Amino acid sequence: MKFLASLFLAVLLCSSANPQARNNWPHPPQSASQVPANGEPKTSGPRTGADPLELQRQAKELLELSQSLQPDMESVNHGILPKDTIEKLKRIEKLSKRMRGELGQ
Repeated sequence: MKFLASLFLAVLLCSSANPQARNNWPHPPQSASQVPANGEPKTSGPRTGADPLELQRQAKELLELSQSLQPDMESVNHGILPKDTIEKLKRIEKLSKRMRGELGQ
């Protein structure tokens, strides 16, 4: 009995001596009242590999393509699919992926 008590005491002391063994629980996020509110979200500009003029050109082309899809979608609602609609959608997808990749480098 004395041996079990001393073994229990030794295990208890060893487990309390190692703070990493008992402090592995995740911590909750900070409350909103403690987070500094400076009003502006952190945004970074284009990375060094992105050419601002090329990004502007791509954004303009993306805008023009998306605006040209509106009449196409009205035709689709009437059962007519313009032949270049699929190509426009593919080009929009390609441009958006390229821009996202350049901005996220």
